[in-house]
Formats: sequence, structure tokens, C-alpha cells
Amino acid sequence: MSALKYWLWLTELRGLTNQSKLALLRHFGTPEDVFYADSGEILLAEGMTRDQAALLEDHSLEGADRILADCQRLGFRLLTLQDAEYPGRLRNIYDPPCLLYVQGRLPAFDEAAAVAVVGTRNCTPYGEVCAEKLGYGLASGGAVVVSGLARGIDAAGLRGALRAGGVTVGVLGNGLDVKYPYESRYLYDDVAASGVLLSEYPPGTRALGRHFPVRNRILAGLAAAVLVVEAPESSGALITAETAVEQGKEVFAVPGPIDAPASVGCNRLIQDGAGLTMDAFDILEHFAERFPGKLRLDRVREVPKVLGYQARQAAEAKPVPPSLSLAKAGLTDDQIALLRVLDSEVPALVDDLIERTEIPTRRVLSALTMLELDRYVTQHSGKRYTRAVTLTE
Repeated sequence: MSALKYWLWLTELRGLTNQSKLALLRHFGTPEDVFYADSGEILLAEGMTRDQAALLEDHSLEGADRILADCQRLGFRLLTLQDAEYPGRLRNIYDPPCLLYVQGRLPAFDEAAAVAVVGTRNCTPYGEVCAEKLGYGLASGGAVVVSGLARGIDAAGLRGALRAGGVTVGVLGNGLDVKYPYESRYLYDDVAASGVLLSEYPPGTRALGRHFPVRNRILAGLAAAVLVVEAPESSGALITAETAVEQGKEVFAVPGPIDAPASVGCNRLIQDGAGLTMDAFDILEHFAERFPGKLRLDRVREVPKVLGYQARQAAEAKPVPPSLSLAKAGLTDDQIALLRVLDSEVPALVDDLIERTEIPTRRVLSALTMLELDRYVTQHSGKRYTRAVTLTE
């Protein structure tokens, strides 16, 4: 545990790039040696400047101690670049993370046909069905399914893999304790139970836009192949595919209609040489010789009887809640904020509403009381609430 605080000190130093930290580790061997090195020694490390050396003069370990305490409280563990359990497949990329936060059990990535299933957040029903079907087929065939837990394609691929009883891996662009996006919050525990959640960001780190392109190198790095299910022209999934190519990994893509904006990226990937994928067999057949005894090709073409989207479509139609015009209802700002974050089907706890609106507890409780009296919200057992109206501006 004492050595870990030096890893945290190094990885959390502001102003140093990951490449600079890797250069220091190559030169000194361990973060502890970096911690105790003088500025003259530090300048001998590859690419190190005087400004960067000055950053390393900050020897405060308070932040490291706080993160260690958070990890112990939350049940997370730390995996460093020098640990034997650190996946060699990831260690060998150009820019491997120095440290990973872990919840769950790491699969043996270097011996597994791990496939990253990625795609657009704003997917079509076609894309959602394809992702869930392929996630199911890959997991049934013995592959480890890796994804980012984003809503849309990522979540659908993981749902399919979980339904098949497979091993799943979620790579996050936020702290492991930050459930983002909100729609995927239930997947966190399921993925950690069947496999592992990973992040290079400490507990409490919010999901920021700049984190996700950086996160994509880990997604590709852990996988033997990347499958893009549905991606428009500017999708972040294409960054993951490009990163996979740079890492020497295989790329597969699901074709879509030539006039469908959500399939432009996938169709172009296929044009450029990505493997055209219609089912999981198309991917795993490619890896059968590389992973002997690991794959069950006879089970790859199994599909769930009903996919998630189809099940929702088949459900009985529910009555549409009455409309409420926010502009005309004479509501307070607190009431409007609560209505906007409340879901009409999934009940939310008061604590969740406080966190999502950043409104003080007293004001949230007061606003909920008035909304309930007006029948704009419904209270359920355990002080949980749903929105009882359809909002219009």
C-alpha cells in the first residue's frame, strides 16, 4: 500500500502528460525513485524540461492518501503498469495508462478473444438490435465483450453479453463511483459482477468530454478486435476504430442502408477494409486458430428469443401522461429543474435528485411536495418519485 501512494502522486500531478510520466518510469524504474530524485536527475529523463521538473518538486501526498482512503471505502483496487496482472496487450500500446482503478475481476485479456463493441449514443432501433444480438453471440461464443457503458450501442452490446452469461468489461471516462450516463447506471453493478469495471480516473471524477477520446485507447488496447455497430460520420466510435488500426488490431463493422446517416461511418470503414459483420461468427472465426480451445463457434449464431428493443415494442402501449407547458404552468425554477431530470417510468430517490439538480435538500423536498399536490409527480415507496406529465416548453 505504501508504494501505491507514489504511483498516485505521479499519476495525479497536473501539467505532466502521460508520455512524460512513462518516460520518468522508464528512466527511474519506480514512482518512488522519481519522488526522491533531485531536479538534475529528473532532467536526464527523455524529453524532460525544466518546467516539467519544477512540477515534480511538489511532494505533497495528501491527495494520494485521500484517493487511497476513497478506494478502500468503495472497494476499488489499483493496478499499476508494473503489476503482473496488468494486461500485456494494453501495456504494449503507445500510451498505456500508468495506473488503473479496478472494480471486479480482471479476465485474462492476453489469452482471450476480447472484442470492443462500440458505436453511436444516438442509435437507431436497427443499431440497437444489431448490437444486442452481436454482444449475445460474441459472449455465447466465448469472447470477452468490452465497451464503454455509453447509452446506445455500447449499452446494448453489454446487455446482450450479460444475457448470454458472458464476461463483460466496462471502460469508463469517469470515476468508478460516478454512474454516467444515468441511463446505464444499472449496468455498472452487472458488469462488475460478471467481469470488471476499469478507469484511469480516481473516484469522484466527473464525466468530462475530453476524457472519452483518451479513454478510447484503453478500449482498443484491451481488445483483440474492435466492432463498430453503428456510427455517423463524426462518431467517437470511429476514433476507437482508428486507434485500433494504429495499435495493429482488427476492425469490423456492421453495414447499414446507404442513405442512413447513422451508418455512414460503418459503411466507410468497410470500404476502407474493415471486416463486414453480419453475425458474431464473422468475427470469432477469424480468431479460432489464435485462441485454440477458447471459442465455441457452434454457439456463436445463437440469438436471444427476444431482443431488448423488440421486447419494448411488443409491450402493451401505455397511456400518454397529460401534457404540461413549462412556460405557462407558473412553476418555480426548482420545480422546473426537478421535472426535467425526473423520468416518467424509473423512480428516482431524493438523494439522486439533489445530486442531479445541485439544489439544496430543503428546496428539493419543498418543490417535490408542491409538485405532488399538483399531481405533476408521483411518489412511490421509499421516497422515490416519477414524473406524471409530459413536458412541453
